[in-house]
Order: sequence, then structure tokens, then C-alpha cells
Amino acid sequence: MASFEVKGGFSLNGEITPQGAKNEALEVLCAPLLTAEPVIIRNIPQIRDVLKLIELLQDLGVKVDKLNDNDYKFEAKNVKLDFLESEEFKQKGGALRGSVMIMGPLLGRFGKAKMPKPGGDKIGRRRMDTHFIGFEKLGAKFNYDTSNSFFEIDASKLKGCYMLLDEASVTGTANIVLAAVLAEGKTTIYNAACEPYLQQLCNMLNRMGAKISGIGSNLITIEGVKELHGTEHSILPDMIEIGSFIGMAAMTKSEITIKNARVDMLGQIPDVFRKLGIKLQILGDDIYIPKQEQYQLETFIDGSSLTIADAPWPGFTPDLISIVLVTAIQAKGTVLIHQKMFESRLFFVDKLIEMGAQIILCDPHRATVIGMNRANNLRGITMTSPDIRAGVALLIAAMSADGTSIIHNIEQIDRGYQFIDTRLNNLGAKIRRL
Repeated sequence: MASFEVKGGFSLNGEITPQGAKNEALEVLCAPLLTAEPVIIRNIPQIRDVLKLIELLQDLGVKVDKLNDNDYKFEAKNVKLDFLESEEFKQKGGALRGSVMIMGPLLGRFGKAKMPKPGGDKIGRRRMDTHFIGFEKLGAKFNYDTSNSFFEIDASKLKGCYMLLDEASVTGTANIVLAAVLAEGKTTIYNAACEPYLQQLCNMLNRMGAKISGIGSNLITIEGVKELHGTEHSILPDMIEIGSFIGMAAMTKSEITIKNARVDMLGQIPDVFRKLGIKLQILGDDIYIPKQEQYQLETFIDGSSLTIADAPWPGFTPDLISIVLVTAIQAKGTVLIHQKMFESRLFFVDKLIEMGAQIILCDPHRATVIGMNRANNLRGITMTSPDIRAGVALLIAAMSADGTSIIHNIEQIDRGYQFIDTRLNNLGAKIRRL
């Protein structure tokens, strides 16, 4: 198990370019399974979850050519469905939550799929019902074998239909769209997710020959087609990494510029960090964060304390709740952080409290942060990263703290952030990989 040794108290300075978006990559990398023609995907982040999914596609028979560090060509001419029956697939697919995204395209093109119960972050229940209910409404027959934890889906002929999703699941919507583009007739998905990454997937599929309308809304209509073709696609910058850099700059009193941020696709993210008192500036497609000795939390119009909560897009993304929470530690004022979606995502705050933060964990979903306004610095401790986003929140805390911190289980951070120690050290951080 690898660890980071972090020497705190150093400010950063310079420019940093965000990696390609992890969450988009896990969706669009499965789209080449829908066609035998070559598909080129650019700006793929070099992170563990994405590289494992590419490896899984290769095991399935997809020909993968690495054009450069971040651009790949995929050709799914000879897909090996018998790999789905192997013990190797059970182990690899079960270790990677993103592997669930192969089901939709396999159902759409080949009429069947099999999937071990996927892994991923331990942040609470992450049910698969939306995926399977959607597949069933398209005509698939579903079975879950409790003896070996395998989902089996048979869909010899998918037919379009109307469906109202029980939740606006991003991966659920994406998986259903991937299956429905080759289904017979029209599919209408209401209460669909409308995140930028899903918009990217739908636009990519349309370039491949799909007929999807309502992109960017919660009502998506798909006219099924008989076949799809090759295309080229470029992945957006990772909005979660962008938000992490904004919070990191504030906590460490740093001056950084985030380059090529695709500000038009960030939604509420810049405004939420402005509510924390961070004076970021939009310069074309870059975000400049000046060095701030202090930053003050806003209040509501009636003077009551600020509440920041996550919500489905275009609400504030739950993946940045951990970053907002840690950034508020050194702000002036009080904020209630309400993490609605995952009941275990706030359970890393005990480490922040041990470092000296003033946080009250109200329940599994809510924490009150009483900002210290730099009156006291956090202190370095030894801790363990429980998931990707909490891991980076702990890294931010350690970079701002007095002394040296050790963060174990940084494989979690590597799952979502590309060469994060090297890139931050280039800006002046003191992070050593053990």
C-alpha cells in the first residue's frame, strides 16, 4: 500500500492544466463497443480506474492503439463475449465500478451481457436498480445470481419505450442511452441525468450515427438506428479536479491559474467557491485564483449561516462536497455542509478534527464547519484515505497544516487524479510518494 508524506505550510504558484474528466471517460470509453469501426478518443486521463477499464476492453477483444499519452484508438471488430464467463472477468470487473458501463453497449449490439457486482468507493449504498429497470423496460430479462454475485441480462431484441427513471442517475442514464441507440423504435427517458459528461456522450453517439434529441435536458428522446460508425471525440477537463485546485489554492494561500478549464461547462462550481469567499477570476477559459490571507463565508440574505448542499445537475456536484468542507476550515464564518447522496462520504471528518479543525458531524449526511479564520493552523497527523474525494480533501488539509502528515492508501487518490504529487510539486508543494 503506497503512502504520501506531505510537508505542510508551503504556498503554490504557477499554472496547472486539469486532466481529462474521469467520469466522462468511464462513459465514452464504452461507446466503441457499439461499432466495428475505429473510434478515436482524446484527452483520456492516465488514472487507475480509466486504465483498468481500457485493459478490460482489451480483454473483451477490443483492439486498442495508444496514439500518445492521452489519445487512443479503439476498434471493437472482434468482441469476445466468452470472456464474460471467465473468472478473470469476475475479478477485474468486480474491482472496478466503471465496468458497469459495458452492459449498455453489449446489450444494444449483441443482445446479452453479464456483470459481476462492481466495486468502487466505499461511500455508502450505490444501487444498480436504475440501470436494470431501464434495461428491463427496453425488453431485457434480468437475473441476479446470489451464489456468485453475477448480474445476467438477456436482450435478444430491445424495443424502444417510454420510461420515467426513479432517480436521475448519471451512469444509469448513460447505460440506458448506450443500449437504446440500437434498439428498435423510439425511447423516451424522463428524469434523465443531464450532466455535461452525459451531454458529451450523447453528442459523441450522434456523430456515430445515433439520433438523440433533448441533450442537456431531463427528457431525452432516442430514435433507434440499425448501426453506428466510427468517430473522434475529445473529453472535457475534469470539473472535480478544477474544484479541488480552487479549494487547495485558498487553503494554502496560493496563487495559481487553472488553464483551459472549459468554464462554460462548470455550472455552479465557480459560484459555490465564491460563496466561501474565494476571489477567483475568469480570464477567457482560464481560472485565476489570487493569494488570499483570509476569505469570509457568505451568509444568506436574512443573515443566517450558509448551507451548501449537493444536488443532481445543474445542482452542485456531490464529488466536490468533501473539497468544500475542507476549504471552509480556514474561512471566517460558519457553514452547514449537507451531503445528500451518500451516507458514508463525510466519515473522513474525524481525521480533520484530529488535525485541529472545528467541525461538528451532525449525522451521516450533515456537518457544520466553524471556520477558524487562520487563527490556528491544522497540525500534521497520520491518516488513511477512505475514497477518492476524501483522499484529496485530506491531501489539501495536509498541505495547509503545520508539520508533516502521512496519508496511507493513496491508491484511492490515484484512481481519480493523474500524477497529482508530481503536478503539485511542480507548483511548490512538498509531497513524497512512499
